[in-house]
Amino acid sequence: MSDIIQFLQQRNSAPKLTEPGPSAGQLEEIFRAGLRAPDHGRLRPWRFISIAGDRRIAFGELLEHCLVARSPNADITTRDKARNAPLRAPLVVVVVVNVTEHPKVPAMEQRLSGACAAQGILLATEASGFAAIWRTGANAFDRAVMDGLGLKASEEIIGFLYIGSRQGPGKPIPELNTSDFVSSW
Repeated sequence: MSDIIQFLQQRNSAPKLTEPGPSAGQLEEIFRAGLRAPDHGRLRPWRFISIAGDRRIAFGELLEHCLVARSPNADITTRDKARNAPLRAPLVVVVVVNVTEHPKVPAMEQRLSGACAAQGILLATEASGFAAIWRTGANAFDRAVMDGLGLKASEEIIGFLYIGSRQGPGKPIPELNTSDFVSSW
């Protein structure tokens, strides 16, 4: 089996991340991998927002503000969790897709292209010696969060990629049998 196939079969999300994150040069290469996502019609419907350093604090404040707007009775523990979420990793990358009307490329394909770009970033992150986890949740679907990040009305969040160095051992990867997921027609 090739090293690349084995690498792909072992990729694993890392829920606990710490410093260091990728350097600017490494991040450039990681993003270049995301740009290789399948892209019917060459729409290039995706873009990425990098949130690092103190900007994570500001992003946490935005998340807490939007949580309170959605759930005015949110308790202090829930508010703290929202505010501190971006601090769980040295870098948060917001994967954004711009959904446009197109006669041959439906909105779903544009979203899927954005998801493939996110997966490319996850794979390149791991290949660069770092780790990541893809998160969504209510914030990914909250228009106020999108507005706070400066997204256009036609843009949506595909996910938040938390990126850094793996803290502790990787979680166990369950052995999956392809016959449980593959059939012939």
